[in-house]
Amino acid sequence: MRMFSTVLIANRGEIACRVIRTLRELGIRSVAVYSDADAGARHVALADTAVRLGPAPAAQSYLDIDAVIAAARQTGAEAIHPGYGFLAENTAFAAACEEAGIVFIGPSAEAIRVMGDKITAKHAVEARGVPTVPGVARAGMTDEELIAAADDVGYPLLIKPSAGGGGKGMQLGSDIDASPAALAAARREAAAGFGDDTLFLERYLQNPRHIEVQIVADAHGATVHLGERECSLQRRHQKVIEEAPSPLLDPQTRERIGQAACETARSVAYHGAGTVEFIVAADRPDEFFFMEM
Repeated sequence: MRMFSTVLIANRGEIACRVIRTLRELGIRSVAVYSDADAGARHVALADTAVRLGPAPAAQSYLDIDAVIAAARQTGAEAIHPGYGFLAENTAFAAACEEAGIVFIGPSAEAIRVMGDKITAKHAVEARGVPTVPGVARAGMTDEELIAAADDVGYPLLIKPSAGGGGKGMQLGSDIDASPAALAAARREAAAGFGDDTLFLERYLQNPRHIEVQIVADAHGATVHLGERECSLQRRHQKVIEEAPSPLLDPQTRERIGQAACETARSVAYHGAGTVEFIVAADRPDEFFFMEM
């Protein structure tokens, strides 16, 4: 197997430092990128070479796809490691790498596109037999259509944006009278945060537990899971503590949720490392549902 000789890290800080250290252990030349604000940063000093991307604002540096691709070409980088954040889940960036003949160390642009939209992702994993939270998920539904469908979902229900993540834009609909205000609030936050106000509905699970499964897949179709993490202790939908393995799951459910995570990856021909997130009702720990990847 041919190893890369030069890899560019399209990130900064500790994320970039960790990748650079691993590249050094593998004997691979590292290329750092930086904005004016990070010219003296540790990751710049650690790398074998570094390229300035632009001024301090991320939109003019770390998020500038053309500048990152140009830096890779300038330094002879055969691959780009995006780290996480910035361009790591950007479909246009993954596609730009492919067009430039540079390996994007991560999933394909199509996998990012499908999994980046929760409605599309739900349909993709359902086709592989992965359970999803009961609800109504169709693109382009109006507020009136969502309210009409709410009775079939049942109250209380969760109103969720199709784009984005991190809990932004989610609203709890307690009854039909509260739904119009909750839908309006969800659309406002989704449009402001993600530039897309598409919404869908899911059954609200009482006392939910948040469990994630790590998967690794290669470009030849081999996919394995590396066990699960309990991520239920959260503040404002952000994880505070992760515990592995989850104390909630029995061995049979642990095996089933691991296989469901692998099927999720296969649904989009995923390759690289990824995390599949599930929600589980605490009072029914043998019943789990896909949330996102």
